[in-house]
Amino acid sequence: MPTRVTYITDPACAASWGVEPMVRRLMVEFGDQLQFTYVMGGLAREWSPDEHAGLVTTWLEQAEISRMPFDPLIWKTAPLKSTYPASMAMKAATDQGQAEPYLRALREGIFCARSKLDTPDALTDLAARTGLNVDRFKLDIASNHVVEQFGNDLEIARDVPEKARAAGVVETSGSRERVPLPTLYFTGEDGARHDVYGPAPYNDYRQAAINAGGKPQGTKLTPQHALARFGRMATREIEEVCQLKGPRAEGELWQLALDFEVKPTRVLTGWLWELVP
Repeated sequence: MPTRVTYITDPACAASWGVEPMVRRLMVEFGDQLQFTYVMGGLAREWSPDEHAGLVTTWLEQAEISRMPFDPLIWKTAPLKSTYPASMAMKAATDQGQAEPYLRALREGIFCARSKLDTPDALTDLAARTGLNVDRFKLDIASNHVVEQFGNDLEIARDVPEKARAAGVVETSGSRERVPLPTLYFTGEDGARHDVYGPAPYNDYRQAAINAGGKPQGTKLTPQHALARFGRMATREIEEVCQLKGPRAEGELWQLALDFEVKPTRVLTGWLWELVP
């Protein structure tokens, strides 16, 4: 029986984008032993214009900490009003079994492409480009079912464990408390849960997975295999997933680019890479 991973996050959570390298390495190292469920934690019901400058600073800080690519100019050119529409769109994508690719498309659009993904039309267009059934998606994002699913997700995020209180990591959204984003719960076959609150080093996630019964498979990918597995990836993700330390990941990627095997795309604070068709 796979170890269940409840991943409490939000499509526009900068800290969650920052831990994407660790999440993808978990997927490689543990394979189908980990079963991910994505819970939308409700980062922001509404952002006011006065908050946009602070978000630019937050994203730049996260870019420095995580070394992931960020383009905070979205808060100048196409600021999001809320993360709730994207979160409900995630529930519609989950109903089609496409949670992982749609969440990734949302994050690349928000963090790297300055895409204003907070309206039904924009979210439906992204669903079409991600390969979802568009007619079904349009019906689902406007349905009571999706609203209820998102409401259930918010309640999971707001159910703050005593361990989180003791660690002093409780956050607030509006007037409600919730666990920090991202939070990952690893639950084993025996029902025991092992929690990781907020951004953490890879070994913290790995140990929680092992404590919940997961067994590392020792899988190590080349950059080409990683890009074939995941599609577009950041330099920092290649470094983590392929276990290439220091400048080795960047060096290998640029050599592959010179050989026309991969294509780089510049983002304000970094690069995204993909295989050349």
